[in-house]
Amino acid sequence: MIQTEPTPNPESLKFLSEKIISAIGTEEFQKNEIGKVSNPFIKELLGFKGVELVLFSKNFLSVKKTKDVSWNELKPMVISHLNHYFEKNNEPILKENIKSNTNKDEDETVKKIIDVLDTKIRPAVARDGGDIKFKSFEDGVVKVELQGSCSGCPSSTMTLKQGVQNLLCHYLPEVKEVVAVQ
Repeated sequence: MIQTEPTPNPESLKFLSEKIISAIGTEEFQKNEIGKVSNPFIKELLGFKGVELVLFSKNFLSVKKTKDVSWNELKPMVISHLNHYFEKNNEPILKENIKSNTNKDEDETVKKIIDVLDTKIRPAVARDGGDIKFKSFEDGVVKVELQGSCSGCPSSTMTLKQGVQNLLCHYLPEVKEVVAVQ
């Protein structure tokens, strides 16, 4: 049974499943990366007219669409695609890391930043169908990447400054600013 929830981004919709969609955490795929994608489910989903980006998480996926396609047209296609997959498969769509994550030696401040992002911020962002990934910390500036529904959302700047930045500055005095990168 697939249910949908609106997100703060009108061009993005969250599709919730009782089954596990991703066993590896959150991963994002964009239409312009379709040639690099080997997973048939993801490749087909990105091939739907109007699908711009998909974000996979444990029990939901977010789809960001272009303005020229309506949700009335796209929503049943995504639900059907998910239902078809789970009728034929008992495994999550994402079972193993597709992208390589290189972990550098992290200092204590970076570990604390990642901990605050993971425990305080990521759950709230996930409720809106998105994700936030730590990119770097240098000279008091934390760089993050907003993904899924958060990518291009009209309220993402306010969320970033009033939510993420305020929380990180509260817990870590060495953080002075948070900026989003692509």
